[in-house]
Amino acid sequence: MNKKLLAVAIAGVLAAPGVALAQSSVTISGLLKGGFENSSLGNSSKSPKSQSGVVDDSSRVVFNVVEDLGGGLQAIGQFDLRMKLDDTRNTGFSGTNLPDNTNGNMASGNTHVGLRSKAWGRIFFGRQDLHYFNRESDLTVKGSLRADSISLLAFAGAGAGAITTVSRSLNVVHYTTPNWGGFTGIIAYSANQAGQESDVNTGVRRGRAWNVHPNFQGRNFQIGYSYWTSKADGSITTTCPAATLTVVNSVTTGVCGAGGVTTGAVPATAPDQRSDRLYGSYNWGGFKIGVAWDKSKLKNATTGAETSRRTAWSLPMSYTWGPHEIHGHYTKARDDKVTIAQDGAKMWALSYAYSLSKRTSFALTYASIKNDDAAVYNFFTGTSLGISPTTSAGEDPRLWGFTLRHVF
Repeated sequence: MNKKLLAVAIAGVLAAPGVALAQSSVTISGLLKGGFENSSLGNSSKSPKSQSGVVDDSSRVVFNVVEDLGGGLQAIGQFDLRMKLDDTRNTGFSGTNLPDNTNGNMASGNTHVGLRSKAWGRIFFGRQDLHYFNRESDLTVKGSLRADSISLLAFAGAGAGAITTVSRSLNVVHYTTPNWGGFTGIIAYSANQAGQESDVNTGVRRGRAWNVHPNFQGRNFQIGYSYWTSKADGSITTTCPAATLTVVNSVTTGVCGAGGVTTGAVPATAPDQRSDRLYGSYNWGGFKIGVAWDKSKLKNATTGAETSRRTAWSLPMSYTWGPHEIHGHYTKARDDKVTIAQDGAKMWALSYAYSLSKRTSFALTYASIKNDDAAVYNFFTGTSLGISPTTSAGEDPRLWGFTLRHVF
């Protein structure tokens, strides 16, 4: 075949894809993070008091889509697929580890579709982390996720009441302002942050959640504030077998089952929540010091009575030199103001990380929580991703672990 004709033919075949790729792009990124951990309980009569095993640290594969629409406007989308390295029975997967999207939870990470522009900001619709993660500690970037300071900062009700469910909020409309000289702001709304919306013909209250989050970032410091309020759908009461329920500071946990002696009417709706978080940090050289302060309240969804009001604070610090990193934090949850019980807690964590390359690192982590007699604080994701046992009042969870992380 004539070489000129062959060149023209190849150019014709590639022309259309070339134009499409110039207008839009798809990038694949993520991280694989897991390791081996030991969890134990101090001040406990349980036997055995410890367990060890392989854990996942929120591994993920993320697909990002960007298309230029002209005039500085872009269409954006993100699909954040979470999976557990150590367990084939993943949320969103069947027992044979094949995709199963029956409950819509394959993209259980931050997943959305929207628009963005440098002139007016970004808006998207989907699911997103809101409020709970603003804590200034970098320990869990490479160290164990269980050792995060939000183990105390993001829980009220003596540790039983999770603010924002301490996970991605669902049904989110999320707006981020443009960057005005270092200042940005987030306004987010959800009609039901914990589940699928289904209000019509229920005869019960419609829930909602708001997050307002201004932030200012300078050359070597940042400061921010996050406001959270939520009311769950419904205000129904039900009766449950006593053996299935745990009540701490009027926060009821557990699953209703069939049969057994009932406790009487208990709120079936999650408590109404209000939380305020202040945070900031300063960097010089390889040293970083930060602070986070949180005040959270819970109210009975049926009666409106306040059931929990506690403050918590955290002091994170880190130092980085070459491939070495040391991270630590001391975090304290004060006694609840609504109760007379001693239900505060103290936590400290320390991690050493070493970067084998720009993408691969390992870390050694130790963390400890000291619960007061009526407190049940436990490690973040300890039961959902890790191997931490459920704590009873007054027990003191501890962990050590080795974590390997690869970013791609």
